[in-house]
Parts: sequence; structure tokens; C-alpha cells
Amino acid sequence: MIGGFAMIKLIASDLDGTLLNADSEVSPANAQAIRDAQAAGIEFIVATGRNLPQAQPRLSRHGLKPAFITINGALVYNEAGQVKVHVPLAHDLLLAVLDQIDRAGFYCELVVPDGVVSNSYEHRLADMKHALRHYHADWSEDQLTEQAKHRIQYLSTQYVDDYRQFITPKAEILKVVVFADGGQAALAPLKAQLEAQGSLAVTSSGENNLEINAQDAQKGPALAAYAALKQITMAEVMAIGDNLNDESMIRMAKYSVAMANAVPKIKQLAWHVTGTNVEDGVAQAIHRAIALNEQEKGGEVNAVLH
Repeated sequence: MIGGFAMIKLIASDLDGTLLNADSEVSPANAQAIRDAQAAGIEFIVATGRNLPQAQPRLSRHGLKPAFITINGALVYNEAGQVKVHVPLAHDLLLAVLDQIDRAGFYCELVVPDGVVSNSYEHRLADMKHALRHYHADWSEDQLTEQAKHRIQYLSTQYVDDYRQFITPKAEILKVVVFADGGQAALAPLKAQLEAQGSLAVTSSGENNLEINAQDAQKGPALAAYAALKQITMAEVMAIGDNLNDESMIRMAKYSVAMANAVPKIKQLAWHVTGTNVEDGVAQAIHRAIALNEQEKGGEVNAVLH
């Protein structure tokens, strides 16, 4: 080790707003950077709030088969697709959460291992349009509606009338996502109530949502657990993210990287700020990691460390 630098052995990247571009795809440059990292002996893992069926195709289209931290850390898969970490929401806790959401008057969805459970197609369509509008402000209302319908059809969604009837002893709920047109200001009272329980991880992946997991189902602890399986310490990990559900891994990884489009808190916590998700910021960060490792191997100390 030179100048306090530890070789980077594992890179974790968020998906939305990070590895994915405005079209919700992995760019050729980012895909090549992942291959470059693997060729340099650095393992790559995706860390996302999405479940595996939503996340995996975006990598497999490029011939990439990394490990996945999914649903904010509730399910972690190795490269072979084997589950290594599993942290569902307890049903009594989940029912209490749904009661609080109902009293607050917000729409929510349940995330299960293989898809999403919704009680309203109309709400799901409206929230998908809101997400698309963030990156495609120039699209017409008809374009937004068409694209939102297409993406909803692509995702595995089960519709039910009553969530409580769906929550049977066999049902496995890994996350609840709450949506509000009024954004974080509107969600703040509910967030405070949920956090006060002390048994939930309450984060956000966008300006208009809250993501609710079991306390131990967070990206940081999940990343640390996966790294430990590989005999890698968090001092040898780079984590890249843009939003509040990335905070735990940004805090825990020695080489924490915020996207230029990240929320202010993530930028403040990060060791380095890279380009935006539409500028291949992940590729920039990966190549920085490769360069740092090469400098360490060559016995060089460079200002790039700082």
C-alpha cells in the first residue's frame, strides 16, 4: 500500500441514475468499462433497488453476468445466480407499514423476488410517466403515455384489489415503495413516522418516492457481506451511486463515488464525483480505479488519489 491506498478489488454500481442512461440502458462505454475492470482483476457487482428480473437483462444484453445486490440489499445473488443474502420484511411489520401509508393517503407498491405487486394500474402508469419525464422533458404527453405503457408491460406486475389479502404466510415481500406527486416534502411526515419505529430502512431512489426495507436490507451491509464472502474488505471497495438508497454503501466503501447528477448529500459524502449518468460517469470511475491500481503496482503516488 502506498500513500494510504488499498488496491481496489470490487466495484459496486447503482443502476438508475448511475449505470443506466436516459433510455434506462447500459451504454456501450459503460459495458466496455465493466469488461475492462474484470480483465484487470476487479470484480463488478450491481447494487440496485430493482429486483433481478428488472435489472439483469440490462447487463445480459451486453454479455455481462455480474453479481447483483437487488431490492436495496434484500436479495443478493452471486455471478451464478445463487442467493447469498436474503432479508424479507416481517409480515406484522409490513401490515403496520401499510396501515401508516393508508392513513397518509399515498399509493404504494410491493416488491417481491420476481416482480411488483400493485393495486392500481392508473397509479402505476402515472408514476412511470413521472419517472420518464425527468429524463425526457421534451416528450409530449402521448409519447410519455406510450413509453410508460410499454415499460409497464415489460415489467412483471401482478395486480390485486387488496394488499392484505396478498400477504399470506407464503408471500415474500422484500420492499414497499411509496409514491407522492408532492415529492419528498409531502413524504417527510410519513418518513419520520416510519423511521421512528427503528426497525426499518427508509430511503429514496427518486424525488417522488420512499423505499421501505427491513433494517438489515440496505446496500452497504449487503455489499459488505458479499465482499466478505470474497475475502475483500470495504477498504478495497469502490461504490458508485446517485441517490439516498445508495447512502449506506457510499458511507461504508473507502472509495465512494457520486455521480455528477447525484443528490447533494451523496456528493457531500463521496470521496470523488464523476460524470453524470448520461456522460458515462461509471466508465470514468471504473477507469480511475484501474489507473489507481496500476499506479499502486508500479509504486507510484499520484495526486489522483486526492
